[in-house]
Amino acid sequence: MNKNEAFLYLNEPLPADIARRKEMGDLAGAIRLIDRRLEQCRQPLLAPRLEAERLRLNRLPGDYPYSREEALSMIRAEWPQFTEAQFDALADGGRIDWRMIDGELRCHERFLESLRIYPKEAPGLKQEETDNSWRDQVLARMEKAGELTARITLRASICALVPVEGKEVQAWLPIPAACPQQSEIRILDHTPGGVAAPEHAPQRTMWWRTRDVDRFTVTYSYLFRARYVDPMTIPLDPVQPDFDLEEQAPHIVFTPYLRALAAAICRGCSTPAEKARAIYDYVTGQVDYRYQPAYLQLDCIADQCAKTLRGDCGVFALLFITLCRIAGIPARWQSGLAVRPDGVGPHDWAMFYLAPHGWLWADCSYGSSARRNGEDARRRHYFGNLDPWRMVANSAFQAPLTPPMPDWRQDPYDNQVGELMVDGRGLDAPEREWSQELLDFTLLEGQG
Repeated sequence: MNKNEAFLYLNEPLPADIARRKEMGDLAGAIRLIDRRLEQCRQPLLAPRLEAERLRLNRLPGDYPYSREEALSMIRAEWPQFTEAQFDALADGGRIDWRMIDGELRCHERFLESLRIYPKEAPGLKQEETDNSWRDQVLARMEKAGELTARITLRASICALVPVEGKEVQAWLPIPAACPQQSEIRILDHTPGGVAAPEHAPQRTMWWRTRDVDRFTVTYSYLFRARYVDPMTIPLDPVQPDFDLEEQAPHIVFTPYLRALAAAICRGCSTPAEKARAIYDYVTGQVDYRYQPAYLQLDCIADQCAKTLRGDCGVFALLFITLCRIAGIPARWQSGLAVRPDGVGPHDWAMFYLAPHGWLWADCSYGSSARRNGEDARRRHYFGNLDPWRMVANSAFQAPLTPPMPDWRQDPYDNQVGELMVDGRGLDAPEREWSQELLDFTLLEGQG
C-alpha cells in the first residue's frame, strides 16, 4: 500500500491509552505505545491508522515550535505592554493556535501572522500595509467586461537540503492542469529528464527520477480566463446532477453536526443556487482566517472548521464543499497558486455545479477576508467567480501524484509546491526548499 493511503483511516479513533498520551502532550509516550502495537502485529486492520498517527506525532513539534514564554517575548518585542492575561484571552478566543507538547503549551509557527490580521484585538502589533487599488480595478473591469484573460509565465523549483550524492532522487513539481479556466499550457524549460503527467491528472506534476541531482526546475506558461457570472441569475434545470455528492473520508464527512448545520443554513431556500449562496454566506460570515499547521495534523477538517470557526483557504473550501454536498449541490476541490504581480503563493478554493450552466467557483477565504475588511462587494464577487491571477494544478483532494509517491509525502492531501524523495524516503519540510517565481503576468487586451 502507498504509505499516504494510511490517512484514509484518520477518522478511526485511536486506542484510548495512545489518545490520552497525545492529549496530555506526551508525544514520546504515545509513539512508544504505537511502536509496541505495531511490533506485536496483532491488529493489522489498525496498523494504517497507527502509522499515520506516528508520522503526525513526529512532525507536530515542527508546526508548534514556540513555548508560551517565547511567544510572549515575540509579541512584546513589538508591543511591550502586552500582558499574560491578554495572551490567555487571545488563546481562549481562538486567535492563537496551540498544542500541548511535552507537557507545555506551544504556539503555531505563524501565530504572530494570524494575530496581525485582527488589529482590534492585537492593536500593538505592526500591521502589514497593503494597496488594494489594482485588485479592485481588475475585479471591476472583470465584472464590467464579463471576463478577463491573463497570460502567465512561472518558474517553479524544489531543492533537497540533504546529501544526494550516490542516491536515487525523485521529484514532483506542480504544473498547470487542463481545466475550464486554463488553456495554451506550454512547458518552456525544465531540468533534463522530466516527464509531464497527463493534462487531466488530478494533481498534475512534472516528475523526475535520477541520481545525484538536488535541484529541479520547470518553467511554463498558460492562459487563465476568469469569467464573471451572477449565480442568482442563472435559469436552473428542474433536475440537478448527482455527481460529486459523496463523502470522502477523512475530511469530507457528513457528520451529524454538519448535517444539522446544513439543514439550518438552507432552511427556507428553494433552489440549489439559493442553498449555495446561503452556505457561502455562512462560511464567509462566520469563519475567521487563522494560519493552520500542516493539514495532516488536522482531524475531520470540515467538521472541526464548523465547530472552531477558524481555518485557512483549504479549510474554508472543504467546509463549503461538504455543506454543499450534504445539501445536494455537486462540489469539488481546486487548488494551485495565487499569482499576482506582487507575489505568488499556494492557494485553495472550491467549485460547485448548477445545471445547465456548469461549474462555478467559490473562494470562501477571500470572501471572509473581504467581510473582515467591510468590503461586501468583493465578498459577493467570490461567490460564483474567481479572478485572473491563478494557476490550477489540482482538481482533487487527497489524490495520488503521477507516478504515485510511495513514501510519506510532505502533504498527503494537496500538491502546491512539490515533493522530493531521496533513496526511497520522502523529505519533510525542513529538508527541502522551494520557490515559485513569476516571470510574466499580462492582462490581455480585447479579451475581457
